[in-house]
Amino acid sequence: MRMGEQRNQSIPEILLVDDDPSAVHMMARVLAAEGTLRFATSGPDALALARSVRPDLILLDAEMPGMSGLEVCAALKADPVLQDIPVIFVSSHRDEAFEVAGFAAGAADFIGKPYVPQLVTVRVRSQLRSKRMADELRRHATTDALTGVANRRLLDEVLGREWLRAYRSGSPLALVLVDIDHFKLFNDHYGHPAGDACLRAVAGALHGSCMRPADLAARYGGEEFALLLPDTDRKGAENVAKRLLESVALLMIPHLASPLAPWVTVSAGIACHDASSGGSVPPHSRARSVEREDAVQLVQVADVALYRAKTGGRAQVCVVDVREKETGELYGDEAASMTSKRRSG
Repeated sequence: MRMGEQRNQSIPEILLVDDDPSAVHMMARVLAAEGTLRFATSGPDALALARSVRPDLILLDAEMPGMSGLEVCAALKADPVLQDIPVIFVSSHRDEAFEVAGFAAGAADFIGKPYVPQLVTVRVRSQLRSKRMADELRRHATTDALTGVANRRLLDEVLGREWLRAYRSGSPLALVLVDIDHFKLFNDHYGHPAGDACLRAVAGALHGSCMRPADLAARYGGEEFALLLPDTDRKGAENVAKRLLESVALLMIPHLASPLAPWVTVSAGIACHDASSGGSVPPHSRARSVEREDAVQLVQVADVALYRAKTGGRAQVCVVDVREKETGELYGDEAASMTSKRRSG
């Protein structure tokens, strides 16, 4: 399943949540010029929509039937995907006890009913400005300085999150590890400045292979990169990896020191987790709540696939299903030696 179209990052997304449709429309008129507005009239609907669009700000009615605003806010802050979204409570409550409870649940601010439109606009702009600054700081902290793609820190964070989502929903997940063939020989022959330029070019090809907003290209370390593909099955991941190999070859970066080809090539190893094909997480793993370990398992399987691609001749794609790891087929001499042998270039 492919995700929706990429959203314009310069236009903020604001989610308005109130069980009274007329109140939603009144607030929408006030905030029409502040961003793209989305609406929900219940707590569960608000959580579902927030997970779908990941808004930049949520204005939340505190007194909703069923799931209260406080409960919705607490659920948002408990979700790693949503916890950084600022929440402004809209409430007729004015007592200190309610505000204390709201801040304890994770609220960023309060707007009283009946509200003053100018005050609403000022508070919303203030929260959106703070969110933009936080996002920019986070972007710098999670971007590889040399290549401009995501760094290992962000990859680990998103991988854990996407594995948990796949674990809960049964959707497929693929991880592609990519290694530049004979990169040490490239550096020795052309020098490190040329090596840096090569890394940037390959990173650009990797980023160009990301066809959807959910796809993530990252530098894994050294001359190794990763491509995380949510909602992507084995065939889809193979298509992406083959397209990447072709893109790198079309760069025609000279590599006269390579015994493989006169230009730079890459190898790719793919790990696939697809519950629909029987590759689900074992029940005993769920009972022990080892979601993070299972995400690491996906990396280990991709590592084996990349090792097989390189020992099989390089400049090719190899796919390994997570089920091989679960049944013990990846262990033995191969698993023991893959890291040291593969890192030789």
